[in-house]
Amino acid sequence: MLTVICNSPRNLAAIETPKPVRGNDEVLLRIRRIGVCGTDLHIFTGNQPYLSYPRVMGHELAATVEEAPVGSALSAGDVVSVLPYLSCGHCNACRSGKTNCCRSLSVLGVHRDGGMTEYLCLPETAVIKADGLTLDQAAMVEFLAIGAHAVRRAAIAPSMRVLIVGAGPIGMAVAVFARLAGGAVTVLDGRADRLAFCADHLGVAATVALGPDVAETLSQLTGGEFFDVVFDATGNPKAIERGFSLVAHGGTYVLVSIVSSDIRFSDPEFHKRETTLLGSRNATRADFEQVMAAIRAGKVPDALVTHRMALSDVAQNFAGLLDPAAGVVKAMIEIG
Repeated sequence: MLTVICNSPRNLAAIETPKPVRGNDEVLLRIRRIGVCGTDLHIFTGNQPYLSYPRVMGHELAATVEEAPVGSALSAGDVVSVLPYLSCGHCNACRSGKTNCCRSLSVLGVHRDGGMTEYLCLPETAVIKADGLTLDQAAMVEFLAIGAHAVRRAAIAPSMRVLIVGAGPIGMAVAVFARLAGGAVTVLDGRADRLAFCADHLGVAATVALGPDVAETLSQLTGGEFFDVVFDATGNPKAIERGFSLVAHGGTYVLVSIVSSDIRFSDPEFHKRETTLLGSRNATRADFEQVMAAIRAGKVPDALVTHRMALSDVAQNFAGLLDPAAGVVKAMIEIG
């Protein structure tokens, strides 16, 4: 079967690998769609902190079931989405339902080989039926669930002022679910095309371009009070540090992105605001189910998918997704 492997930064190869054989408690999946996310781009460029090479990327997956265990709720031909965070099930985090931050978490496409391949075997617990969803929609569930999980962590209430810093796909996912939770959403980014997309397709209340007067602009938008909840989705240490000053007194700061560095902030300002600081990692099955329900209800725009390529073209064309001029929001790799 065809598999695309990242041997080292900026070195992708299309190779032939054996078709996997299903274990007794596993489901054999035929991969049909692979969403490309920031993690994949970071792996490609050599900027992912939890990874060793070589690695088969890909964790935003839609598939159809080829074979399932006897007695399974899954049947051949079912369209499914993949929960790519393989947890141990018995550590303190798993026991409390926080499987997204399992102590020995293994994420497809990061800690172990992922879905840029034609077939994949996974535990049944990692496979979720996606009834009523198209293959494209089933592949988008994972990144949307990261946004939904971050919003759930923040406990957004109607009319809260919400700022999302970083208008990549994860920031957009946060915007979708923050708005559905009733927040008045402002998006901050340095790319005009991303801000225009948020305004045109996501129904955000305001967009603000990065610039020397951005703090004053955000202050004016909020009557000098700034934002009840701020989400960082930039993956930029300086942006994360600047975000502390944009949180309102009594507000919450949610770090959705991850960086390979220490983060510094002013402790007196942090305490003066009584800021709540939250990390948000991955998503849970409940988040996946929330996203699927929102998609079925027509609350998530299909316009998020802007680019497509075949698996056989990935090794040659993947680097082009990094070009800002390409205007990529979500690229979708298709098989079959």
